[in-house]
Amino acid sequence: MTHQLFVRDIIAKPVTIAKSQAITEALDKMIDEGIDPLITMSGHDVVGTVSRKSIADKLGARQKVPISTAKIHVAGSVELDFTTVYPDQEISELVPLLKRFKLVVVYDKNHRLIGQVGYGELISVLQPKGSVDTVMEPAHTIGVNERVQHLQHRMAEEGISRFVVTDSSKPVGIVTETDVAVSVRKFREKVEGRHQDFHLHNLLVRAIMTSPLISVDRSAKVAEIVDLMLKKKISSLPIMDKGKLVGMVTRRSLVNAL
Repeated sequence: MTHQLFVRDIIAKPVTIAKSQAITEALDKMIDEGIDPLITMSGHDVVGTVSRKSIADKLGARQKVPISTAKIHVAGSVELDFTTVYPDQEISELVPLLKRFKLVVVYDKNHRLIGQVGYGELISVLQPKGSVDTVMEPAHTIGVNERVQHLQHRMAEEGISRFVVTDSSKPVGIVTETDVAVSVRKFREKVEGRHQDFHLHNLLVRAIMTSPLISVDRSAKVAEIVDLMLKKKISSLPIMDKGKLVGMVTRRSLVNAL
């Protein structure tokens, strides 16, 4: 039963990055491991986390003097978005923690890093009851021909990490902080420094979105949605009802519904 499960039963191997490494290395690692954020280390000590959002913000920022992406270090994007637990704590104690933090760091009794728990580890063993409607959050949309800079502004101002991309009101893709980070990184590595800001200003959402759109019907069961998310290593699924976009289920919304 659920109350008999402990942190040690769902703990994942810690995925770390040194604060002295380049943020491009951190981004590659997050994508390869299918994880967000990464635990950031200074020697043997955990000093925070680095997320896809913090990398996207850093790479997308205007710079008076263009800097190679390989020379931008993780240290400049570290966030304190984590908390800690021990392996003998019950998983029920993780629920309020993961409603506040993206990541829970697991220490042994000697305060040494031994693992981590994120949304995925928790929802793989603990899922909310009820229909899709009880775990759904609003879906936000943006047009295919909107500029990426406008997208970044909306993400920052509205606190939104993903948008369903529409073409003539029809959902055709999705764009996330990951897409922004990857695209801006590639762009800065490809375009000559003095022309970067000009070309970035004209970069459109259609050029960076993920398509075709993976979605599920409103009639789907919560367990089916969780299974698809974990299998595909995705963090969100748009919900459709008779061809219309009605909401979004995310790993975070699933945890918040517990």
